[in-house]
Amino acid sequence: MPLKEPCKYPVQVGFSAATRRFPHAVDRNRIKRLGREAWRLQKQELYDHLRSQSRQLAVFLIYTDKKIAPFSTLQDKILVILKKLREA
Repeated sequence: MPLKEPCKYPVQVGFSAATRRFPHAVDRNRIKRLGREAWRLQKQELYDHLRSQSRQLAVFLIYTDKKIAPFSTLQDKILVILKKLREA
């Protein structure tokens, strides 16, 4: 979703994991931690693209799988999301 108010960073991102699928907080926290790290490692290209266009976005990612995926899988999925955000 595009931001209307000016913000310090070009993208505000949030992560969520459902309590129903992961009843233990340690599992939900691990998923969110892995997602944030995958985002952090790959976000720069999207940031540069948005800054060149003077755009800002708010993104909220919801983890819907039933198992905790390996970090490499999350990195691949985050990369796909970043490419779609760049094209939008």
